[in-house]
Amino acid sequence: GTHVYTLNGTDPEGDPVTYGLAYEAGSRRYFSVDKNLGNVTLIEELDREKEDEIEVIVSISDGLSTVSEKVRILVMDANDESPEFINTPYIVQVPENVPSGSSIFKIEAIDKDTGSGGSITYFLQNIHANKFTIDRHSGVLRIKTGVTLDYEKSRTHFVVVVAKDGGGKLRGDNKVFSATTTVTVNVEDVQDTPPMFIGTPYYGYVYEDTLAGSEVLTVVALDGDRGKPNSIHYCIVNGDEGSFEISNTTGAISVIKSPNQLKKEVYELKVQASEVSQEGDISVYAFAMVTIRVVDLNNHPPTFYGENGPQNRFELTMYEHPPEGEILRGLKITVNDSDQGANAKFNLRLVGPGGVFRVVPQTVLNEAQVTIIVENSASIDYEKFKVLTFKLLAIEVNTPEKFSSTADVVIRLLDTNDNVPKFSSDYYIARIPENSPGGSNVVAVTATDPDSGLWGEVKYSIYGTGADLFLIHPSTGIIYTQPWAVLDAEVNSKYNFYVKAEDADGKYSLAEVFITVLDVNDHSPEFNENIQEKTMIIGSPVKIEAIDQDAEEPNNIVDYSIMQADPANVFDIDQSTGEIKLKSYIRSLDIIHNITKNKDCIWSVVVQAKDRGSPSFSTTAVLKIDITEETLHKGPMAAFLMQTKDNPMKALGVLAGVMGIMVLITIMISTAMFWRNKRSNKIMPVRRIIKKRQTPQSRTVRMEWLKFKRPSNAAEKFVVEDDAKSLQNENSNNNIQVTPVPPSAPLPPPPPALAPRGDTPGWRVPTVSGSLTPKFINKQVKKRGHGSAHNALVSELKMKFEKRNAAISEPHI
Repeated sequence: GTHVYTLNGTDPEGDPVTYGLAYEAGSRRYFSVDKNLGNVTLIEELDREKEDEIEVIVSISDGLSTVSEKVRILVMDANDESPEFINTPYIVQVPENVPSGSSIFKIEAIDKDTGSGGSITYFLQNIHANKFTIDRHSGVLRIKTGVTLDYEKSRTHFVVVVAKDGGGKLRGDNKVFSATTTVTVNVEDVQDTPPMFIGTPYYGYVYEDTLAGSEVLTVVALDGDRGKPNSIHYCIVNGDEGSFEISNTTGAISVIKSPNQLKKEVYELKVQASEVSQEGDISVYAFAMVTIRVVDLNNHPPTFYGENGPQNRFELTMYEHPPEGEILRGLKITVNDSDQGANAKFNLRLVGPGGVFRVVPQTVLNEAQVTIIVENSASIDYEKFKVLTFKLLAIEVNTPEKFSSTADVVIRLLDTNDNVPKFSSDYYIARIPENSPGGSNVVAVTATDPDSGLWGEVKYSIYGTGADLFLIHPSTGIIYTQPWAVLDAEVNSKYNFYVKAEDADGKYSLAEVFITVLDVNDHSPEFNENIQEKTMIIGSPVKIEAIDQDAEEPNNIVDYSIMQADPANVFDIDQSTGEIKLKSYIRSLDIIHNITKNKDCIWSVVVQAKDRGSPSFSTTAVLKIDITEETLHKGPMAAFLMQTKDNPMKALGVLAGVMGIMVLITIMISTAMFWRNKRSNKIMPVRRIIKKRQTPQSRTVRMEWLKFKRPSNAAEKFVVEDDAKSLQNENSNNNIQVTPVPPSAPLPPPPPALAPRGDTPGWRVPTVSGSLTPKFINKQVKKRGHGSAHNALVSELKMKFEKRNAAISEPHI
């Protein structure tokens, strides 16, 4: 499809021409031509290596005449061929003694391309790991300089050779092709290594029953040159002392004397192995040492002996818990092995409960006295094991037979008092009703002592502050109440004390007992003493209360109910709280008067208080309820006015008496203050002239109203408060003048009877400072109603206080 050339021709007459291509018979058609344009196109891929010249017949025609001409087309080379190795595979045989640097083989590769694409260079892969090198142009393979081949180390080497062309253009790109092949180098063995013994070191044994002429062991040697090995010849160089011989061909060593004729226990033989060439010459040789030991035959197992000869059972009786490290001297045990040397070496150990005893010695040679030592005293417990049984085992150490023998060791234990009685629980919890009769069982405690005999018998006792009402059976541990005991949950519902379990030697343990007295409903509810009369204001309830002395619920929970009232539907009562209130439709006394003709509105109600115990107890009481309406005034004064509303003169007399007392108290206080102020205006000492005050302080003597208590609580007393500064000596000397407390002054008159209550501040009357300080009190006091005498007295005191303060503030000369 590639355009490779364009034909161009003309006709002299100017007629149009056409073009054509023709081939000789049998030739392949590589090109085609456009008959009108003359464009020559490649129709089949060219290959110079197959056909480097192509002949075609080119023709041109004007339609009447045709001109033809043969044309030779030369095919240009492109780098499209890879190098190819010839005469593969490559297998090379090289003796191991070839000198380093020697040429061993030539590799040859060809490339069909021409020019640089046909030139070839050679190189090796893994050049650093190879023992070979190659000439890059000739392809000659050589052994590296300084490197030798060794058949005994490596018999075959695989060398990878790469052939690469010089590169060239292919379809416009520069291409380089290469090929690889593997050269197998087999190393041939050469007789250059002495023989080697295998299986060294050599040891042999001659036993006491070995017959003369018996083979002891065989030594084996091989030619170090494994490729073409020579035969081996064996001989004993020295050390046999006429007692051993060796086969020259097999290397078998035999004893030639009976074992009892051998004078030594160990023989060291020096054996030589020599190579014999095919010509029969001994070339190289090697030596090996053979150790032959004359040993005793292991035909005797270890044996245990007692005082009277061989014995396989040993018994001992002892007390439990002996001290750790103690030797069981009652056991006389000897162990012996009649063999000699290593055959007489064996180990001793105890087989049984671990960590209780240990045996000494643990390794024996021939014979030893066996000692058994206590290792864990706590495990030697009569309560756990009355009889301890062990196996004493003797087993050979280094013999193939591993002969062994055993002996039984039986230790019978005797009991000691080593246990303390132990309760089944650290504490016991019991409950008993309070109405239980004396001698009633409460709880049974249990303690056990695993010791035997009298040491295992337990005796019980109790003690403690809470044990007065209880007893315990010394043998059974049953706790019961004293015959005279009376339990009362309301007096004491909890008891606790200690119980003691003790054995015959006085060893004991304690446990704590907690006893709860269960409440029984044995008390009836009781009303308070003030239940007989109650005053009820319409809209507010009255409350009754009954107390049940029982200790626990529900015995002490009280329910209230109205048993009888005339008429019946006037009152309701709260079952839980005991609050009694009028029915919701009763809102005034007029409704009460419509219900009954009783004008004084005093009702009698039968109420009941009943507990929730089983069986239930109840109490009834008659309650008188005086019903009245709520007044606008509250407190004692309002109550007083309510009581005297039918007698106005009585109320007026009481009010006049209170006002007179208040005026008298006010006059007494004023007189006392006048005399006090008069005394304080005396002439001061001369030294006062030269003394300079630091800071003039206003000297005030405050007098506050003292609360004056009376049944109506209509007024308050006056209280005198002396300022600490006013108590200082004006003359600045050490003579302190204490001013006596002035008398109380009367309070202002009480408020009118119909004045409403409120938390309105009252007033303090200062006696020195002249300032009015309000003080909040619980009663309302109105300013109107003060007498003229009271107002004049207050004005006079105020003027005196102002003059005194002005005099104090003037500087002293």
